[in-house]
Amino acid sequence: MASPGVRLLPNAITVLALCAGLSSVQFALVGDYVLAIGAIGVAAVLDSLDGRIARLLDATSKMGAELDSLADAISFGVAPALVLYIWLPDAGRLGWVAALIFAVCIVLRLARFNTLLDDTEQPPYAGEFFVGVPAPAGGLLVLLPVILTAEFGESWWSTEVTVWIWTVAVAGLLISRIPTLSLKKLRAPAKAVAPLLVGVGLVAAAIIQYPLIALVCALLLYLIHIPYAVRRYYWLANHPEAWDVPPRERRAIRRARSQRRLGLRRPQFRRVAGAARRAVRRPRTPTSTQHVPRVYSPDGRGPRRRNWRRIGLRRGD
Repeated sequence: MASPGVRLLPNAITVLALCAGLSSVQFALVGDYVLAIGAIGVAAVLDSLDGRIARLLDATSKMGAELDSLADAISFGVAPALVLYIWLPDAGRLGWVAALIFAVCIVLRLARFNTLLDDTEQPPYAGEFFVGVPAPAGGLLVLLPVILTAEFGESWWSTEVTVWIWTVAVAGLLISRIPTLSLKKLRAPAKAVAPLLVGVGLVAAAIIQYPLIALVCALLLYLIHIPYAVRRYYWLANHPEAWDVPPRERRAIRRARSQRRLGLRRPQFRRVAGAARRAVRRPRTPTSTQHVPRVYSPDGRGPRRRNWRRIGLRRGD
């Protein structure tokens, strides 16, 4: 059991995430939208750390789980909705309705997430996916028009109608049943550690030099991954034999099933390589003690040369 001081650390990180999310509203009120976006990004990073640190330190608690949900509702629901409403100069009643819809969908999404934690009838692969878009991703996705405007200036993405349609669309993704990948279950193989560290360095350099562009690319990649996540989810649902095996073996199962479905046989690499070596090998000259049978051609013109001997292959039976 963790000591009281250690148990306080994950909750302190959650409170910091809450403060960062609320600070984005204050930044928006003074007109600094880049800092407002950055504050919600910091809240997302802190939100991804508090749970992991709690599990590593064996400091999980019911209070921490409830505090995390409340902080997420404010940092990724209320704060982004207010930032959007403040950002548009003439938001009006329609804009406030869209902001309310987004905040309510965030709360509903978090409530469903908490109920799914106690569901013991889920299949083994369900832990690899979220049901719908998670709250931190939704809080950043809804700010995509603000990010694009801050980096590239005003265009079609900054019009009022586009912003509120996008807000309602992201709210629909939050409460949808669309599966999205969970990074909590991803495991990197030992061979990929060095390339991943290099990639982390490149990502850090991109964030330092071009923070908004890097964030836009990350959000677009997240949207692109959703069809892959849906395909992977339904493939696992239809293949129970792959539920309890690592991803590497799952790929082998997919390849084997694809070959059987197409009527293909697995290639015999050793035989192919041996035949290739024999094909380029120089034929041996028969000695006087070896008897080479003479085979005549069907037209009776004389012996027919056995080309299969010339290239070093055996005649098939």
